[in-house]
Amino acid sequence: MLTVNKLIPRGQGLARALVNRAPTVRLDWDVRQKSRFDATDSSGRALGVFLPRGTVVRGGDVLLAEDGSFVAVLAAPQPVMVVTACAEHGSPFDLTRAAYHLGNRHVPLELQADHLKFEPDHVLADMLRQMHLDVASIDAPFEPESGAYAAGGHDHGHGHEHAPAPARKPIAIAVKAAPAPHVHGPGCNHGHDHDHGHSH
Repeated sequence: MLTVNKLIPRGQGLARALVNRAPTVRLDWDVRQKSRFDATDSSGRALGVFLPRGTVVRGGDVLLAEDGSFVAVLAAPQPVMVVTACAEHGSPFDLTRAAYHLGNRHVPLELQADHLKFEPDHVLADMLRQMHLDVASIDAPFEPESGAYAAGGHDHGHGHEHAPAPARKPIAIAVKAAPAPHVHGPGCNHGHDHDHGHSH
């Protein structure tokens, strides 16, 4: 068995011709979300995959074996449910609502501009149909979203740096203190001008 303990996300930095010549391995989502698994590549080699805990393997990634050879990962078609907006009386916003409700149930979900995909669940499918969405069962590759704070996930760079937030400058507010009020009492050594009349 050939040991694999490195992953190159999307084959970054590798020549496309090199990746195209590499043996492939087809893995469904259930396997690709594990960091340790056995598989057989397209050339018949048995692979023992041992990746850092929390690593998720995606279609398009490249595995690096201990002998220096590459194995290209393909997302295998698997049973999924595809959700689309009803063409007759729905709107694209219905997909946003569906994603919200599925997200509340912590369902692994693939988000696309015109459809959603999730693993078969007929209770959820019925709920979505009641929301006037179309739900179909098909076999297709499944690439659900990673959690926003998922550990060990990919760095999906998008070609620009996010500048750090600018440092906040302290705001100077001029405060003028009011004079302390004078309290009259024993030992007050100044005259008092009573400018009010006394009528007897």
